[in-house]
Amino acid sequence: MKILQLELLTDDINETEWFYTNVIGLRMICKDRSGIAFATGTTKLVFKVSKHVKPIYHFAFNIPKNKLLEAFDWIERNTKVLEVIPPDKIADFYTWNAKSFYFYDSNGNVLEFIARFDLDNASDKSFDGTAVLSISEIGFVTKNVFQLCEELVEKYELPVFSKQPKMEKFIVLGTDTGLFVLVKENKFWYPTNKKAKPFWTKVLFEVKGKIREIEISG
Repeated sequence: MKILQLELLTDDINETEWFYTNVIGLRMICKDRSGIAFATGTTKLVFKVSKHVKPIYHFAFNIPKNKLLEAFDWIERNTKVLEVIPPDKIADFYTWNAKSFYFYDSNGNVLEFIARFDLDNASDKSFDGTAVLSISEIGFVTKNVFQLCEELVEKYELPVFSKQPKMEKFIVLGTDTGLFVLVKENKFWYPTNKKAKPFWTKVLFEVKGKIREIEISG
């Protein structure tokens, strides 16, 4: 599965522009009164303007599997990297054969840079914002994780992620190149104490050769 376009909300478009261009180093595609868009590797990241919503999301960026430490240094020069198991700041998801680190954006969203070692995506290029490969995860928040899982699998032919067993409050759908992370409302977004809440989200994605679209209401 591949996430082609991710649309989220932001209460502060100017701070969002500053963060994603200056901290991560993404290229801005366009900006108007309704929102702003960035090139994120093969994914288009769009923020729509909202007012007094205070939306908080979790999403992850795939980076080249050999650039984890370079990417860590790149982000840590510009903003604080979060501790996972203090004092460590790099999470080891050994069953996923991946390592990652986390940080907040200007909206309070929980962002993640993840290197997935089963993917053939090593790069010789020095790391900067243009080295980000794609957005590979977006969190969907729901009161009933199993019910949402069944609905998405049936409607969109999504596979359950083979590296992650189903859990009552946490189910992952997709593949290493694109994942929908289903979590129960009020569960903490790892590795923070921010409770997961549902907010409007729209995703254009490719699965089994078909282009599909999901719109989640807040």
